[in-house]
Order: sequence, then C-alpha cells, then structure tokens
Amino acid sequence: LRRAVTNLVDNAVVHGQHVVVRIDDSPAALTIVVDDDGPGIPQVALQRVTEPFVRLDTARRLDTGGVGLGLAIARDAAAYHGGRLILENRQGGGLRASLLLMKSEDRPA
Repeated sequence: LRRAVTNLVDNAVVHGQHVVVRIDDSPAALTIVVDDDGPGIPQVALQRVTEPFVRLDTARRLDTGGVGLGLAIARDAAAYHGGRLILENRQGGGLRASLLLMKSEDRPA
C-alpha cells in the first residue's frame, strides 16, 4: 500500500502544481484521496490508464519518465487488500485518485 500511495502522489506532483492528500475514514471503508490540479486524464482513457505499460504522455522519453506501471501497481495493491483504485477527473480540472479500502470484521485493524 505504501508503494501505491507513493505512486499516486508522485503522479500528482508530476502533473499538477498543487496536490492535496487526505484520508476519509468511515465505519465501512478507509479512503486515501490524492487530488491534483493537473490536466486530468481524457475520459476515454480512464480505465485503460491502469493497465501495465500504458503511458498517456507520449512526448516523454522513457529515460525521463515512468514506464507506465505506477497506476497498475496502485490498482493491484488496492485489489490485493480487498479494495479498488478509483480515478476521476475533478470539476474545474485535475485528477482525483482514490484508494478505497473496505473494512471487514474478520480482518485485523
């Protein structure tokens, strides 16, 4: 999970000037939310961008940027812990990446 959160924050810092990270805790779930004010992700690419090796910024060279694994790692880490990664464009610009982790009575806190 640490790697997943690091990947989300790193992406937000690269693509936005302002990044806000918050934790929403409810009886049913813990959600780690990373908001940025960058360009967001085209709606048609929101699902595809979590697949391994998908890079939307084709102008970046491989030696200056990632290889397209960060969001796939975040998605898989969330799934491994019974949760999911939710990506959505923010109204007014930017991206919201949320790691939703469901709580369960049979799991240790």
